[in-house]
Amino acid sequence: MNNDFKSQITQYNWNDFQARINAKTPSDVEKALGKDKRDIDDFMSLVSPAAAPYLEPMATLSRKYTQQRFGNTIQFYIPLYLTNSCTNHCVYCGFNRNNPIRRIILSDSQIMQEVEAIKKIGDFQHILLVSGENPRDAGVDYIENAIRLVKPYFSSISIEVQPLHEPEYRQLADAGMNAVYCYQETYRKECYKAYHPKGMKSKFDRRLDAFDRMGKAGVHKIGLGVLIGLEDWRTDVTMMALHLRYLQKTYWQTRYSVSFPRIRPHEGLFQPNVTISDKELAQLIFAYRIFDRDIEIALSTRENENFRTNMAGLGITSLSAGSRTDPGGYAVYADELEQFAINDNRSPDEVYAAVKRQGCEVVWKDWLPVENNGNEL
Repeated sequence: MNNDFKSQITQYNWNDFQARINAKTPSDVEKALGKDKRDIDDFMSLVSPAAAPYLEPMATLSRKYTQQRFGNTIQFYIPLYLTNSCTNHCVYCGFNRNNPIRRIILSDSQIMQEVEAIKKIGDFQHILLVSGENPRDAGVDYIENAIRLVKPYFSSISIEVQPLHEPEYRQLADAGMNAVYCYQETYRKECYKAYHPKGMKSKFDRRLDAFDRMGKAGVHKIGLGVLIGLEDWRTDVTMMALHLRYLQKTYWQTRYSVSFPRIRPHEGLFQPNVTISDKELAQLIFAYRIFDRDIEIALSTRENENFRTNMAGLGITSLSAGSRTDPGGYAVYADELEQFAINDNRSPDEVYAAVKRQGCEVVWKDWLPVENNGNEL
């Protein structure tokens, strides 16, 4: 019998979880807040509608845990989109193969132009390389080459690309990759195909199994996420919490990050099925911090500037800044190639100043590699 999460998730019933969450009472929320360690049932209480009146004590506790584990620091990172070429038909994404946009795969010289432009707008040391899913024309060898190109200029390199095989993750780690971000989008398997009708991403189990392949490959940090706007967000993030606990127990030497992007305007006609207010998103962030004091929580430029500024120090640990979601967007091309419309157009300096006013210190680096003798390289 397999012990991977792909096998374990079959024992969980979506409708049962949704009913349990909606049945939580104020007493359940108070019980969860009063504990020192929380289980999945406590997490359900914290993301439930019953927890809405407890936003202030949740924020206080979230701030306390964040400062205890991470201090008053916020890490800055920036995405570099390598290509918008994609074989998938995801209905919510601007890179959908059916969308009539110009497709670009950055060349070596264009990647370096982007790096040069990024270095001019901020002291970024943590870069996230992003691509559409086109394994034939921008596969693992292309990604490895991109990692090697940017490695001399950044202390930490993360990727958000198509799911890979275990040896391929090892190959990219050997090239200098530090972290992999992969969003399941929704854990509701029976509805997954409706959002991903064609392409490799249409295979729910293959995508879910990618996290086990990352863990087995010894990836330093793994990022999980669900796309808010597809299915009931409270149930989806609970399923992700189960996934997180499984990964932490199975691959305990790996660091973990979570994020909860909301659907933004994009090329295409899809509109969100569900919405989440700023207060509810804050509740979700607080719930994850209270549930897990060690987890890293990222907030991208999908969110508006006021929300991102106000959340600094209250649970999140990393922010993107100055982001462009189109390949070549920093130096090479105009923004007609973007994956989605960003919601925070401030420069890195403006985000930096806002975070400082919140009493937080900005960390431009993620981590420094060390030699065997413990000295920083």
